[in-house]
Amino acid sequence: MILAHQRRTRILDLIREEGSAKVADLSRIFGVSEVTIRQDLDKMEAEGAVTRQHGGAFLKSGPDLVRSLSLQRIENMELKRRIGARAASLVPDGATVILDAGTTTTEIARELLSRQNLTVITNALNIALILGQSRGITVLMTGGEFKGPTLSLTGPKSADFFTNLHADTVFLAVAGVDPHAGLTYPGFADLPVKQAMLRAASRSYLVADSTKMGKRSLATLGPVTMVNSLITDPGIDKAARSDVEKAGVEVVIA
Repeated sequence: MILAHQRRTRILDLIREEGSAKVADLSRIFGVSEVTIRQDLDKMEAEGAVTRQHGGAFLKSGPDLVRSLSLQRIENMELKRRIGARAASLVPDGATVILDAGTTTTEIARELLSRQNLTVITNALNIALILGQSRGITVLMTGGEFKGPTLSLTGPKSADFFTNLHADTVFLAVAGVDPHAGLTYPGFADLPVKQAMLRAASRSYLVADSTKMGKRSLATLGPVTMVNSLITDPGIDKAARSDVEKAGVEVVIA
């Protein structure tokens, strides 16, 4: 069983990803009583991270993020810009590309604005707004349930959108990459969407800055071998890079 502060960190990561969480669901996920979860949420509210509501809590900054069309995670932006530029350089005119929601994939989108005859499929509202201004790019958005903190659409309807679709490439976002735990995320709702994206694309790239290597989040998508390549930055640990390459995944340094 994880320690209390570790549990609260994971609960906060989940709420930052999903926008809200229910006491009953958190109790089941973490295997502790609802009383314990309520105590966790009360402490987190006292620290200013969440706002309590009957039966759960929601992200305190959530409404402001949606109004400003801002993303919650803005750490290591220079690394993410480098990765975004390198990833975009792999996309030729005329391609069909899937862009997952996330800060690094948003940087890819910014780098694609000059492309011609490009089709981009995304579940991210902010990415659609960025690329929708370009006459050379056709943007397709999934359906699904809106998730404020990531400005994205998720759930079964979002995953179903990719049925019978074919793309040349998918760029997938991630919260943690671990040789044993695999590709991990703070919440569960996006897992079917990411799996559907991978099935629809001929080639898959994971975009993750080096600070995500060795990290484990709450929910596991699958092994690192689910993707063909990892695009990261020069700060990647040598041992981590070796583990990824030994698994048969190409490592591209931005």
